Amino acid sequence: MAEVLLYHHIQGLTDGVRAFADDLRQAGHTVHTPDLFAGRTFGSIEEGFEFARGTGFDAIRERGAAAADELDAGLVYAGFSFGVTIAQRLAQTRPGARGALLMYSCIPVSEFGEAWPQDVPVQVHGKEGDEFFDEDLPAARELVRSADAAELFVYPGDEHLFADSSLGAYDPEASALLRERVHAFLASV
Repeated sequence: MAEVLLYHHIQGLTDGVRAFADDLRQAGHTVHTPDLFAGRTFGSIEEGFEFARGTGFDAIRERGAAAADELDAGLVYAGFSFGVTIAQRLAQTRPGARGALLMYSCIPVSEFGEAWPQDVPVQVHGKEGDEFFDEDLPAARELVRSADAAELFVYPGDEHLFADSSLGAYDPEASALLRERVHAFLASV
């Protein structure tokens, strides 16, 4: 079983993120869900960004890195949207990473180093019409071209936070397929 460090999206550690983590736990995985917003959740992406801007994006990312420092190496780093900025950096730079799950976002690999580590498998998930993911799609495609164990899954639709069952953007069919693929990935690392 895998040990997963799962970072929430810009709306916070919502009930939907908790449910996603619980689903992985029910499959036998250990899942850590640090709350980078100290209990606050937001009704919209814009409200979450406003909070993060006021708090400081770098300060929040450092909280995320500090959560990893408290755990052993050998983690699968996972993130939803904003959480990808932390998960991807750690997967690329922290020794011992077992894998990465990048949901709704992907940062150019060059932001965190010269290349994706070839011994770290990665999945990227997003929707084809999602305005936020569309900006990241070239980086995701480049990651898949450059890494041996990289997969990109693009789902139909335009919802951003589509696997969060507590939000209006929730897409049960796409979420079920994403979860199925995540479970297969975690079983293989």
